[in-house]
Amino acid sequence: MEFLTGELKGSHDPSGIVFTVLAAMSGMEREYIRDRTLEGHESARKRGKTIGGRGVTDDDMLSMALHLRDQEMSLRDIAKRLVITTGAKKGQHPSPATVMRMLREHDEQAATAAST
Repeated sequence: MEFLTGELKGSHDPSGIVFTVLAAMSGMEREYIRDRTLEGHESARKRGKTIGGRGVTDDDMLSMALHLRDQEMSLRDIAKRLVITTGAKKGQHPSPATVMRMLREHDEQAATAAST
């Protein structure tokens, strides 16, 4: 309590120090778990593993999204027109974030191919 609000005036329970120590240990443990998780993700990426769920995009969806983008449609409108064709989400529409990620990855690959 002392480090959060300053020194306490008057008499107080010395067991408060125990709670302070436990809170500090809890914070350290949380940081340790976070660091180990991030290290695991980095290690997986180096081995070629992907983090997250199974991809729902395919080449047909990409070509349709590029065609719709050329018509200057918004990401939301593009996402509403696209349909997932395989997997557990078959028949559903991808999210605008998925469409944006798919188009961004395509643009980055095209820029890399053009520069080499």
